[in-house]
Amino acid sequence: MAHGGVGLIQTPTARMTPAGDISVNYTDNEEYRFWSVSLQLFDWMESTVRYTDVRTRLYSQSPGFSGDQTLKDKGIDVKFRLWQESSYLPQVSVGFRDFGGTGFFESEFLAFSKAWYDLDFHLGIGWGYLGSAGNISNPLCEISDGFCQRPGGFSGVGGKIDYQRFFKGPASVYGGVEYQTPWQPLRFKLEYEGNDYSRDRAGELIQDSRWNIGAVYQWRDFSFDVNYQRGNTFGFGAHYKLNLHNATQIKIKPAMRPTAQHMPEINNISDNNALYKALFSEAGFMLQNSRLTDDEFIIYGQQLYYRDDAEATERIGRVLVSEIPSHIKRIRVVEYSGNLAMVEKVIEVESFITAARYDVLQPDVRSTYVRQNPDADVLAMVDIPYSTGFYTSMEAFWIQTFGNPEAFYMYQGGVFLGGGYRLGENYSINATAKVTLLENFDKFNFKVDAQNTDVPRVRTYIREYVTRSRVSMENLFLHWQDQLSTNVFGQVYGGYLETMYGGVGGEMLYRPVDSNFAIGFDVNYVQQRSYENDFDFFDYKAFTGFVNLYWKPEILPNTQFTFNVGQYLAKDKGFTIDAAKRFDSGIIVGAYAAITNLSAEQYGEGSFTKGFYVSIPFDLFSLKPSKGRGRLPWVPIARDGGQMLHKPVNLIDATESRSPFYD
Repeated sequence: MAHGGVGLIQTPTARMTPAGDISVNYTDNEEYRFWSVSLQLFDWMESTVRYTDVRTRLYSQSPGFSGDQTLKDKGIDVKFRLWQESSYLPQVSVGFRDFGGTGFFESEFLAFSKAWYDLDFHLGIGWGYLGSAGNISNPLCEISDGFCQRPGGFSGVGGKIDYQRFFKGPASVYGGVEYQTPWQPLRFKLEYEGNDYSRDRAGELIQDSRWNIGAVYQWRDFSFDVNYQRGNTFGFGAHYKLNLHNATQIKIKPAMRPTAQHMPEINNISDNNALYKALFSEAGFMLQNSRLTDDEFIIYGQQLYYRDDAEATERIGRVLVSEIPSHIKRIRVVEYSGNLAMVEKVIEVESFITAARYDVLQPDVRSTYVRQNPDADVLAMVDIPYSTGFYTSMEAFWIQTFGNPEAFYMYQGGVFLGGGYRLGENYSINATAKVTLLENFDKFNFKVDAQNTDVPRVRTYIREYVTRSRVSMENLFLHWQDQLSTNVFGQVYGGYLETMYGGVGGEMLYRPVDSNFAIGFDVNYVQQRSYENDFDFFDYKAFTGFVNLYWKPEILPNTQFTFNVGQYLAKDKGFTIDAAKRFDSGIIVGAYAAITNLSAEQYGEGSFTKGFYVSIPFDLFSLKPSKGRGRLPWVPIARDGGQMLHKPVNLIDATESRSPFYD
């Protein structure tokens, strides 16, 4: 479909793609170009984000602001399946197109789809843009007169969901049919639409016919379409689709060690023996110490490479049962993150061997061990040699922004060069330098908007910060972190905390092992850093802090919600909600929004803070296992309300192995 998502040419249908499908789309006709990404989050929910290039209108009437660049508009669509197709009943979906922002194509629709052999029939009722022709009376007017008229304009300063317009005003019936030809790659489409193009955002468009025709050719993961719209306009498109559940990368890694028939006797472990090397090379486990008791073998260390905890544990178990004495009944694996013990895995040797050898009909290695809090007596058996001294790190970064007045796509990429000195078991000094290697931010024509607002400029000077120098100090801070009790962790930090702020703060987190629930709070007193150099500060100071709730609901598998309630950098108060969905590949897609006590007018364009992101495991691009991740954000409009401090360390990330979601 031209606007993204599953549909005919201009109109959506009730159809959905398989859960996890994501498509990147480009479509083009005489007046519009559309760039969109559509994602099937669940089998019953489709979402689309889109940029529209309106070729007939300029971005701004001021040549000095954007030159001759054409107007760009952002849009978000969502569609929900209400009823799945059966032998006699059609599939039914309801959807909302361009429901936030300035609403260029704002529409609501109810769609029905029914397949019959090689034909797929579609019928829908549209409101808003899809129903502007008004070829039927709005059926909801029979319920209430309030549905007969659709309010004009848009609320606030864009970016808000205008619920008061949903399903109101003129309505139109639309529909069509799709034909799958005997040649599998080729499909034909015929569509009747209910839009009136005489009042289109691109201007008064001539509509010689309400019938559109098109053809789609599929080649591997790509599809290409051509169409003839309105009886006078040609269009075309190109689309690339993949499934986030099935995205994989071939790995070069050791084969799982087969379990031996007889377990040999050993005495102990040293850093140079074969077991130490085997754990590292075959299971990615860095052994720090071990203890052999009458019937248990205990190892202490860190998992460095395998992000799949089940695979990592099985690999450790296979190595150990091939090496430990035959009288050992139980293996304990105490896993650390930094210098803190995170989780203990207790493996029952006999059950593990039975499952690993496939001696049962349905072997389940995961059922042969439990994950639990590290036992205090087990931790007391050995002294873990915590490391002191210098350490270094390097991490790539990529900043991108779409729809700018200077250029549609702007970017900045480079590396964060990190390092520090560990003073003791819980104390460290950390620093990060930002080195920009590739960018086009020099195209910025202005640094900050001229909006007159009483809201402190806590983030809108961001262009000043990111363009000041190719090498800058991202942070420099003193850090303390410890486990305060069985399930409670704490940290305190102070210094230059992020690009725009320095100060002091602390955080506590309650996080049981493998719990779907965690809660904590953080408190910070910060001062705004100068964008003129790395070390000076401006006068602005603020207290900011939040109660933080993390929840993985059982009714939505592989989904995590984060709620932050408190005071933001601009001293506005409210809450942020973040919803993240993890796919089988490890890719995570998330969206967030901050609702505060600032009005839409006080906030400015966009009405409130919101954004989207994709978190991608590095091992989807590497031939060897890896635990690292990269994050690609998309923030439609970022202003000063609802802005949080970017703490240099977050306890929810530092304790990820307690109850994995990202790993």
